[in-house]
Amino acid sequence: MNSRWHWIACAALCGWLAVLPGGAGAETARWDIDPDHSLIEFRVTHMVVSKTAGRFTDYKGFVDMDGDAKTVKAIEATINAASINTSHDKRDVHLRNADFLDVKQFPTMTYKMKHVQKQGDMYTVIGDLTLRGITEEIALIGTLNGVAKDPWGNTRAGFSANGTLNRKDFGMVWNKTLDNGGLVVGNDVQIHLEIECIKAKTP
Repeated sequence: MNSRWHWIACAALCGWLAVLPGGAGAETARWDIDPDHSLIEFRVTHMVVSKTAGRFTDYKGFVDMDGDAKTVKAIEATINAASINTSHDKRDVHLRNADFLDVKQFPTMTYKMKHVQKQGDMYTVIGDLTLRGITEEIALIGTLNGVAKDPWGNTRAGFSANGTLNRKDFGMVWNKTLDNGGLVVGNDVQIHLEIECIKAKTP
């Protein structure tokens, strides 16, 4: 091949690779969770007949991803366990004690992604949740809702995700039996996340 055609072929190949996810044009960046525009919420069955909801209000974390290719490389989060809030002071005190979160001995819980699968617009994230000193795999299924510029020059991305954990897997076994044989507190805890992230600016 003469040198002219060699350089044309190389230029075409490089241009083609640049548009492929993970190719030369891909840019993996750190996206920090914006807690002012995010939600970490849970629901658990109460006395069989209803569900009680709560949230955590103090947390930090990040997503490493390529916003153009929509490929996620890493997710990590740390939550202050004492920031639990179910809008009921007496219940929140109980949830912070040793029957449940035991925040004095285990002040934080963490989540770290191990791997992710993408099918269409859906992501299945498998990660290690460490709670009360116990680590278990938890799956989160969700979507990347979009990427946009805000009026202040930041690039933002939004995620929605859901998952389920069994509280007994993390040593939270407290309960009481009702007259009908049911339990005061259900074992399955439904997790709902609305996460907004800000792309870190390069120096």
